[in-house]
Amino acid sequence: MEAALVQKSCTPCRGGVPPLSRDEAEALQRQAPEWSLFDNATRIERTYRFKNFAGALGFVEQAGKLAEAEAHHPDISFGWGYATVSLRTKKIKGLHENDFIMATKLDRLLASPTEAQHG
Repeated sequence: MEAALVQKSCTPCRGGVPPLSRDEAEALQRQAPEWSLFDNATRIERTYRFKNFAGALGFVEQAGKLAEAEAHHPDISFGWGYATVSLRTKKIKGLHENDFIMATKLDRLLASPTEAQHG
């Protein structure tokens, strides 16, 4: 059985590598079930819910540190009580295993289930 995505690290993605097919993306999405496929399976997105602005900001700060450590940078928008994270590998204009690795690691950032309510 393949290693859990959350235990892997993102690897540099070279241009010219084909993006994941819809079937491949759906298979990896099973390890990140709260994430949704968008744009013909070329992007994944999730909105996290928080009790207030400070909770959302704290999550975004942690997500930024993780993105730097993994060298894989999501698009993030946030405001009072929410943070929406969108992932795709820009070099290949679609999804790569790295996107799902980041998704599972972002999910793990939430220290306590009471801090965020999954949206």
